[in-house]
Amino acid sequence: MTIRVIDGKRYNTETATEIYSFWNGYGCGDFKTYTKKLYRTKKGAWFFFENGGALSCMAEPCAGGTSGSSAISLTDEDEAFAFLEQHSDDSAALKAIEEHFGDRVVDA
Repeated sequence: MTIRVIDGKRYNTETATEIYSFWNGYGCGDFKTYTKKLYRTKKGAWFFFENGGALSCMAEPCAGGTSGSSAISLTDEDEAFAFLEQHSDDSAALKAIEEHFGDRVVDA
């Protein structure tokens, strides 16, 4: 569970609904591992939870090198849709698009 308060509002990965999860395929013990999850709160706010190893985009400097980190960041509907669209070759992302943004998609 990860919680962050931003502008007086609580964002909690345990109480929000996970909409989609991207994982780069590296194992949890690998320094290159990276996960980005899209969440939506009960009140409709969107946010990302990112987690990565010491050689991922989540690397942070520390004594003697880098370490992994995790973060919650706010997003909006447009960015959430773009994230899902970017991963729409994954059936889970495609399902999330249909469920949450079906009105934005038309047949070509």
